This record gives sequence, C-alpha cells and structure tokens, in this order.
Amino acid sequence: MSDAPVPRKRGPQARAARNDQALLEAAREVFVTQGFDAPVAAVAERAGVGMGSLYRRYRTKEELLQRLCADALERLARAAQTGLGMDDPWQGLMHYITECVRFGFGALAPLAGAVEITSRMQEAADRAQGATGALVVRAHTSGVLRGDVTAMDIALLIGRFSQPAPAPTPQDEEHIRLRLLRIALDGLRSHHTEALPAPPPDPRGYEAMWNRETGT
Repeated sequence: MSDAPVPRKRGPQARAARNDQALLEAAREVFVTQGFDAPVAAVAERAGVGMGSLYRRYRTKEELLQRLCADALERLARAAQTGLGMDDPWQGLMHYITECVRFGFGALAPLAGAVEITSRMQEAADRAQGATGALVVRAHTSGVLRGDVTAMDIALLIGRFSQPAPAPTPQDEEHIRLRLLRIALDGLRSHHTEALPAPPPDPRGYEAMWNRETGT
C-alpha cells in the first residue's frame, strides 16, 4: 500500500466541501431542535448560504435528509472502527457509545420510514452494523460485557441518550447527559448478575421501521 498523502482539496472544490459540511451541520441542528418539518430555508440561514447554493447540492428536502442519514451512519461506522482499534475491549465499547451520544445519532430515529433508503445509506448502515457487532462480540468474548446485552440494546441506549433534555444551559445539558450515560454504562458490565426484566429487542422490527412502505 502506498504511503503517499491523500491530495487535499483546493480552491472551488475545497469551498464546496466546506459549504456542504456546513449545510449538514446546520441541517442537523435545525431538524433536531425544530423538528423535521422545519423548512429548508432555516437550514440555509443557519449555514450562512443562499437557497440557490442549497438547491444546487440537494434538489429536494428528502435528498438533504437522506444525505444527513448517510453522514450519521458513516460517523457511526467510524466511531465503531475507532473503538475496535483500542486494545481494551471495554474502553473501545465505551468510546463508541459515548461518541454516538455526543453526536446525537439517535435523534434521527423519527426519520424511520419517512425517507427512502439510498444505496449510500445502506452501505454505511452495513459497515456500521458490522463494526458495532464486532465491538459487542469482542466485549462479550473478553468477559467485560454482561452476556444478555445485545447490539440492539446498545443501539437503543444510544437513542435514548441522544435526545436533548431540559437544562439551564447547553453545557449543563451535555454534562448531565454524559454523567447519566456513565452511570448507565456501568450497568452493562459483566459483574451484574441479576437477569434483565424482558427479552432482548428483535432488530428485525427496528430495521423494518426504516422501510418506507412499512412506515406508512
């Protein structure tokens, strides 16, 4: 494999990449705080770009939401792969969960069934699912994760903690969320022997929610 550095984007290409990232960050903030019915004009305003610039990249609101989902899934996969690169299985799993919560991945759950799944979304989802599954298997094999916890349990835990909660300031909200997350993460450790109160969630039901036909 070549060690040659990847060429950096310059000029108009770099500017376009920055604008696209600004749009995605703005879209995430707008839709999470205002709901997914918020107008795309609010996204353009938050990103500091004109509507023409937005529509050159995304012809419809659905295209923007699809790209937002794909970006989130790609981040999910990267967080899992980084966790797998850590020597300590528990630290790797904690890194993955914490990064996903910080990013607010679960806040996109209301889009299930509302947008058509693109090939990019599916490919990113497959990578994320594979890496996450490997994290959980490694944690089970090493004996640090309680045996009755599944990858779906962890996905739902991330979803719960991704939702913003009332707090005096955004900084307070993040601190409280991460504090409670750490308490919850301790409950995943293998030294807990009391059985969980219900059977594990079936991932097939949650996957079906993203099928537009099923969601309507």
